[in-house]
Amino acid sequence: MRSIRGGLVQAVLVAGWASGLLMAQTATPAVRPMTFMDVMEMRGVGAGQLSPDGARVVYTVSLPHWKSGKAYTDVFVADAASGISRQMTFTREKHETAPQWAPDGRRVAFLSDREGGQQVYLMSVDGGEARKLTEAKDGVHAFAFSRDGKWLVFSAGKPEDRQLSLVELSSGDYAVTALPKHATPIRDFALAEDSQRIYFTSPDRLDKDDQKRKEKKFDVRIADPEQPPAHLWSLDLKDKAEKRWTDGTAFTVTAFQLSKDGRWASYRAMPAARRAGDITQEAASLHLLDLGTGKARQVFEKFARFSVFSPDGHWLAYAAPERFERLRSDKLWVVPTAGGPARNLLAGKDLSVSSASWHEDSNTLYFTEAVGVNQHLFSLAVADGAMRQLTRETGVLGGAYHPEAKAFLLSFSQPRKPMDLYVAKPATVGTTAAWVKVSDANPQVAKLALGETEAVRWKAKDGVEVEGLLIKPLGYEKGKRYPLIVQLHGGPAAADMNGFQGRYVTYPHIYAAAGYLVLQPNYRGSSNYGEAFTRQIGGNFMRLSYGDIISGVDHLIREGLADADKLGMMGWSAGGHLSSWTLTQTDRFKAISTGAGAVNWISMYAESDVQTVREFYLGGKPYEAWDNFVRESALKYVKNAKTPTLIHVGEADQRVPKPQSDELYMALKQLGVPVEYIVYPGMPHGLTEPRYQLVKMVSEFNWFEKWIKGQKGWFDWKALLDTLPADPEAKPEAPAGSTAERRR
Repeated sequence: MRSIRGGLVQAVLVAGWASGLLMAQTATPAVRPMTFMDVMEMRGVGAGQLSPDGARVVYTVSLPHWKSGKAYTDVFVADAASGISRQMTFTREKHETAPQWAPDGRRVAFLSDREGGQQVYLMSVDGGEARKLTEAKDGVHAFAFSRDGKWLVFSAGKPEDRQLSLVELSSGDYAVTALPKHATPIRDFALAEDSQRIYFTSPDRLDKDDQKRKEKKFDVRIADPEQPPAHLWSLDLKDKAEKRWTDGTAFTVTAFQLSKDGRWASYRAMPAARRAGDITQEAASLHLLDLGTGKARQVFEKFARFSVFSPDGHWLAYAAPERFERLRSDKLWVVPTAGGPARNLLAGKDLSVSSASWHEDSNTLYFTEAVGVNQHLFSLAVADGAMRQLTRETGVLGGAYHPEAKAFLLSFSQPRKPMDLYVAKPATVGTTAAWVKVSDANPQVAKLALGETEAVRWKAKDGVEVEGLLIKPLGYEKGKRYPLIVQLHGGPAAADMNGFQGRYVTYPHIYAAAGYLVLQPNYRGSSNYGEAFTRQIGGNFMRLSYGDIISGVDHLIREGLADADKLGMMGWSAGGHLSSWTLTQTDRFKAISTGAGAVNWISMYAESDVQTVREFYLGGKPYEAWDNFVRESALKYVKNAKTPTLIHVGEADQRVPKPQSDELYMALKQLGVPVEYIVYPGMPHGLTEPRYQLVKMVSEFNWFEKWIKGQKGWFDWKALLDTLPADPEAKPEAPAGSTAERRR
């Protein structure tokens, strides 16, 4: 009998043969196949920030810790010219997060829970011990430096009590002063460029009786409770006088930005009325506030996204669609702050922008945009809208330009390279050889044998070209057919791209090591292929996407790559919807794994925490488009199901709640279809507990090994526990509450 351990051994043997072949051909250092623990132990880079002078980069690296089931972070600082980095903090099983540069560029502040509650610490980049600046009773929520470097402002306290305080940095004792208490809790805050004012948002009232009843354990919940509107205020640091900038009961301020010249603020406003689900997100409007006169004007009516001022304060750039409809592309607009019409700089271009940054000349905008399976850097000229593509690398590029540092801080990932940070100059940003790599979080990947990744394209039945990624088995031989696993991305407005893949949701290199092909199709409804491609599934979600996926499978069979008798499919969220749909439409697949998937759109509409996206995909509300809701539901056709199915769901999933998986499990059980059902205690839509992520991968992999390759068993707790790293302090322990629950 081959259990989980047997599947792992097979993966190792296949990869070992392939790595031997590679050694003979290239004389590279010995490599080994990727394992489940390699996936679990991948480190994450985040919170990157260039120093004001552009000389250094601070960032964090998260380190998985099995005993606690968490990932802990440390702070690193790198030289932007040489890329040489140093780890600045070494606190075991503690978090160092949100690092920020002091204006002098010689010190870094960060949040840490090393002594209990989260506090602010200050450290010199030249080394030495970090100095603790705060002693907030209930911990610090956020902090920021004043531009002149004299103050550090922080918010602290429980959400219902949160207020602002100052740390005086110009004196040697770093004295802390509580600022005048605002009548209600502080939410977000920012310091003006001249360091004279703090701007913040705060709700108009606080229901003290509501707080009291919670303290007395009256913890009943009211659905979609009424929320007081929040508004924009400021506090003068000299005379401590408060000023209110926005007012009214009809809207609430959810985010704001300040211009560097101190003349303007922009803010997003949402309706303050009670609204269920995600309706208010569509109603977000953008406003421009003159801080000299106090007058505000509406810039954009609905669907407003981010906004960012030009360095000289003359322009406000923002993202918004051309039409007030779901899943329209977000164009990049600019509006003169002094007055005048807004201009769409991406008019006529089928692109959608999620962020942007300014050059210091206030005439050029930079943004990254995904095109198919790669993501590139672009520039836009404000004067005439001229667009240039600055990079053309295979991979996924992110990041922004920092006008003060006069450099880009980029994130970049490729199929064989996990995401790391790079510094680049505007003149040479298009030449990757000129980039300076400032992080190297996962050097161990160089010793792993990975499947070759390539883009593949095929024609759907209606003639539309569809693209996806194909990951080939280790030791791939042309002309030989291989078992195929179809991995479906979520969204569906998302896409699989040419970045490194080593996550519990998609882990293709484990399958490549075991001799499988892996296809990741960017089916209709995916992003990165233009607005029409994304929106085309409106009212015809399941059928159109499913057709694209099956056409891709047929293409690989025709090309002599895939074995038609050894097909498997897996997916999570929208990928789970489509996996469950496939189960009811064909018996071509030998095994299916479906996670967090919906099978009954009628019940799903009310169960989920979002509704408007369902209305777009299904043609209205259920009582307006009942027949289509039923027609697009896998449950309607479940009597056709024959494929052995493994179901996964988080017990506390609000996006695709557990009852959807219950309905599928019960139907398959009653119909006599081989089915297993794993419920992950307390987990939301994505699994956050590392042990549960491991269970998901190992059970899923061996489900395919059983039904596609004939392995007798599919799940063995002892074999899974034996894969865990040795813990010198304690044996592996289950998460608090319970281990994963399995039904059969």
